[in-house]
Amino acid sequence: MTLTPSLRPDLQGLWVPLITPFTTAPERQVDHAALGRLVERLASEGVHGFVVCGTTGEASALSEAEQDACLRTVAAHARGLPLMMGLGGDALAPALARLEHLCHDSTLPPLAALLVGAPAYIRPGQAGAQHWFEALADASRLPLVLYDIPYRSGCELHLDTLLKLAAHPRIVGVKDCGGDLGKTLALIGDGRLQVLAGDDLQMFGALAQGAAGAIAASLHGRTVDFVALHAALRDNRLAQARTLWHGLRTWIEDCFAEPNPAPIKAWLAAVGACGPTLRPPLQAASPALQVRLRRHPLSGG
Repeated sequence: MTLTPSLRPDLQGLWVPLITPFTTAPERQVDHAALGRLVERLASEGVHGFVVCGTTGEASALSEAEQDACLRTVAAHARGLPLMMGLGGDALAPALARLEHLCHDSTLPPLAALLVGAPAYIRPGQAGAQHWFEALADASRLPLVLYDIPYRSGCELHLDTLLKLAAHPRIVGVKDCGGDLGKTLALIGDGRLQVLAGDDLQMFGALAQGAAGAIAASLHGRTVDFVALHAALRDNRLAQARTLWHGLRTWIEDCFAEPNPAPIKAWLAAVGACGPTLRPPLQAASPALQVRLRRHPLSGG
C-alpha cells in the first residue's frame, strides 16, 4: 500500500516520549492513573503528540499486553493529539508479528505512526538494516519513523542507507539521535523524511535549521518553556528563542545526568506526579541528583 499525501502524517512539533509510571516495589505494576494524569497535564501545556512505549517508557521491561494497556490509557487522556507507538526487537519474525498486531487489532486506538529502531545487539550492517526496515514497512499499513540511535542499538544508519529508505512510501520520518550534524542537515535538505531531533541538547540547532520537530524526554518538565521555544523558532523570533533555550540547558543536562528515565521519574516524584519506581536493571536516581532535580519547577523558568 502506498500512502497518498493526504494519509502521510504531519509529524511537526514537540512529541513527548512518555515514561511509564509504576507502583512501588515489589509489585511495580503500571500505574495507569498516574499515566493518565501526566498525559492530561502535558496535553494541556501545548505539546503536539505522544510516543508510547519508546525507550523512555521502559518498553523492553513491559509485556506486550502492558504496552497495549499503556496505549489505551494514553489515548483516553491525550485530548485527540496524535500517538506514535514504539516497535523494537532483535529478530524479524517477532517484530513482524508485533507489527501485525499494532496495525490490525481493532481494540487498539489509532496511531499516527510506528517508531522503529534497528535490531538491537545484532549489528546487521547497512544492508541488513535496510532489509529490516523495508521488510517492516512492506508489511505495515501504518507509516514508519526510523529511530537512528546507534549508542543503544549498536547499528548506525548511514546517510546513504537513510536516503535509500526514504524512497519507501511508508517510511516518513526519522528520530535523529545519530550525532552527525552533516547527516542531519543532508536529511533536512533532502526533504523526503521528516526529521525529528532525538538528542535533547541538539533540539535548538535542529529546529532552527529546519527539522520538523523533536521527540524529547526532557519535555516532561519545563513543558511550557519548550512549547514557547518551538513557537519562537517557528516564528523567527530568534532572540527570544535563544533566551528560552539557555534557560533550559541545565534542566536538559540534569535529565540525562544518569540513565534515562531515572532522573525524569525522580523529578516527577518530587512534584507529586507519579512514583520514582523503575523496573530492574534500571536503578533510581542518586540522592545528589535528586537534590539538583528538585530545584527545577514544574513549569516556567
